[in-house]
Amino acid sequence: MNDTISLYLNNALSTSAGSFESRLAMALLILFSSIVIAAIVDLIFKRVFMYYASKTRFEFDDLIVAALRKPLYLTVIFIGMFFSLHYTNLTTKYIYILDRTGLTALFVVWIVALLGINKIVFEKVFPHLTRKTETQIDDELLPLLKGIANVSIVFIGILAILNLIWNINVTPLFASAGIAGLAVAFAAQDSIAQLFGGISIYFDQPFKRGDRIELESGEVGIVHEVGIRTTRIMNLYNNMIIIPNSIIANSKVINYTSPEGNMVVKMTMGVAYGSDVEKVRRVLYDIIRKIDIILKDPEPSVRLSEYGDSSINFALYMWIKNPSDKIKLIDMVNSRIAEEFEKEGIEIPFPTRTLFIRNQEETTPN
Repeated sequence: MNDTISLYLNNALSTSAGSFESRLAMALLILFSSIVIAAIVDLIFKRVFMYYASKTRFEFDDLIVAALRKPLYLTVIFIGMFFSLHYTNLTTKYIYILDRTGLTALFVVWIVALLGINKIVFEKVFPHLTRKTETQIDDELLPLLKGIANVSIVFIGILAILNLIWNINVTPLFASAGIAGLAVAFAAQDSIAQLFGGISIYFDQPFKRGDRIELESGEVGIVHEVGIRTTRIMNLYNNMIIIPNSIIANSKVINYTSPEGNMVVKMTMGVAYGSDVEKVRRVLYDIIRKIDIILKDPEPSVRLSEYGDSSINFALYMWIKNPSDKIKLIDMVNSRIAEEFEKEGIEIPFPTRTLFIRNQEETTPN
């Protein structure tokens, strides 16, 4: 593409009459005109675009306009240099070197400008969006994504310079980069699995910070932080459990807080055979209705669940607003049951076994 433009300009400009001095004077005039146009463009950016950008309540638009101002100024000057250079009708060898050197410099200018815009976007725009979410992982992903974007801009820019400007075949570079990428992927497969596990947790959102969850291993705790590589859970003993995201993303997780914070607590209470069933039911109802942390809606209930080996078993269903009150509730209910059952004379049985021993003399034949 660059060769076609240069050939066209050379053919078009070489047909124009005049001595070398007149061509040089015209080239200087073109260069001077480009500087004037660049100054006008810079003035328009300063007086118009930056003025209106300053009127908005956002800061990032001012920074982006300022970041584009200098590259556009240099681009206009480069175009003038490009045309003035071809107007002098220098030898093809010098034209080739100067053209590509100038284009390379212009590409570098725009690569630096894009890196600056990328920095503005990741430091001024995205943080405002991630602060509105309840998860921490998106905040932690921003530096990683910013680095990936920077590397991509530089990589694509270098490939464009080599391929489009200097006509260098970049296919071998892609092949070597693919081999190096495979080697890095095999060496860091655990870290990559944890990274993608964290990303899947972020987008799927099976839980968020502050949720009470139960892991497939049976551990129960409150989600303290969801990071890029690991998830931290504070268990009931105030210990921090750190689990790799690759494991937790592929495990069954029970979320007691979602879709709502209310949680049902089930307790089983056994009484001795021969107890008055209705009396036991009434006493249990009186106990759970007087505990403040038990919600009135949904209403708590008492059910005769089964006849066990040594006891008649009742199931108590109680709803609480905060899952963290579960242990406190169990303690309160058990304490009240021990107190009220003693007053009412209700027996709490313990497992018993009855043994029948046959007399050996009765089983011995005469």
